[in-house]
This record gives sequence, C-alpha cells and structure tokens, in this order.
Amino acid sequence: MPKYKTQYVHLLPGARMKGKLYGVSVGPGDPELLTLKAKRIIEECDIVAYPVRVSGERSVAFNIVKRAVDVSGKRVLELLFQMSSDKAVRASNYNDAVAELTSLLENGNDICMITLGDVSVYSTFMRVGKDIESRGYEMELIPGVPSFCDGASRAKIPLTMGTEGLAVVSAAEGSDLFRTALNDFDNVVIMKAYGSIERISEEIESLDKTPDVFVVSNVGLEDQYIGPLDKNRRYGYFTTLIVKKHKEANR
Repeated sequence: MPKYKTQYVHLLPGARMKGKLYGVSVGPGDPELLTLKAKRIIEECDIVAYPVRVSGERSVAFNIVKRAVDVSGKRVLELLFQMSSDKAVRASNYNDAVAELTSLLENGNDICMITLGDVSVYSTFMRVGKDIESRGYEMELIPGVPSFCDGASRAKIPLTMGTEGLAVVSAAEGSDLFRTALNDFDNVVIMKAYGSIERISEEIESLDKTPDVFVVSNVGLEDQYIGPLDKNRRYGYFTTLIVKKHKEANR
C-alpha cells in the first residue's frame, strides 16, 4: 500500500494560525440575492469589514447583510477610502486599510470584506485582496449577482442574444470609454453613470440609430428606479445604463 507522510503544524501555546481574508459579494440590494455561500462565510468569520467614503457613513452593503445574516457579536470594521482628488490622501487610506487588515489576519482573525454586487466588478476589494495575498495571507473571492444582471431581470430584457456582444464599462472619473463601446458593441452596460447622464445621453443621441436605453438606479433598494432614460430626472448614486441596439435578426 502507498505510504503517506502526515505533516503536523506545531503552534506555540496561545498562538493562532494566520487568518484568512474573504472578498464577499452581497448582491445589488435585495438580501434574498445573497448566496448561501456568502451567508455561510459571513457567519463563520470573526470580523465583517466594509469600505466607507466618510467615517461613520451608512454602508449599503452592511445593511443588506444585516437583513440576511445574524451579525450580533461580530466585530464590525470600517475601512476609510475617501473619494479625494488628492492622490496622497487616497494612498494613505489604502495603506492604512491594508495595514489594519494584515494586523488582524496575523493575529488569527478570519475577515470578510463585503462588497455590493459582484466582487470582481469594479470593487474596492480586488486591489486590497491581491495585495494582501501577495504578503502571504490566504484570500478567497465569493461571487455574487451584479447590479446590471438584477436590473436586466427586473426590466425583463436579455443582455445578449445569439451572437451579440456585451461591453461593461465605467463612466466614473470622466471616463469616455463608453463612447467606443457604444459604437463597437451590440449591448453596453455603463456603470457608475451617476453624474454623467448628460454626456452619456448626448453620445447616445449622436448614434445613427436610436437604441433602447434602460436605467437601473439603486436596484433592490427603497428608491429603486428601472425605466427609460430621462436626462432631466434625478437618479440615485448607484445608477447603471443598459443600452441595446436594434438587430434585425433578433426582432
């Protein structure tokens, strides 16, 4: 019979193994869209962490979690990521967050850093998680439902059909990548559209054929709006546009 070598890890009295960091997706707003795995990981972790732009700010992600998971008795950790134009401020926030997380992991705490939608789509966690993993700590991603998938379902529209393509771009920080996407793709999801509705509208109006445009704003939250684009309407912070061009083959 084959022989297997058993390895034992010997810890000093009172010592703990290093903790593990999880990037946990909590979906766009509806707590029923939190996955079973996400719920289990949150329940098993010692600490629930989430990013805020201002200290003491209400966390949408944490409010979703509280409606689906019993977090009583858990340590809750705010990580400050200010939306500052000063790169030095942003770098300081980032370094402070990584330092605090690594210190807690070193002391044996398992931490879940929760994020809206899916952790792999424009989330604060990804850079932090990869950095911490490179320092020798375990890191795992827990996938979830992106806001544009939830929005498309609520609007009862397909994101892609047949051989169509789909582009997912951001309009944040003055990005004009959506212009290229609107010209080159059949379907375009424009995330972080809050504050850029007017310039996006102008670009859409300049297209040869008028596409169908669906606004998905604060999906799953109390002030949710899903409907046609009205550039004079005031939308919530979490606003995404789904633009669909007309294709004869799909009519």
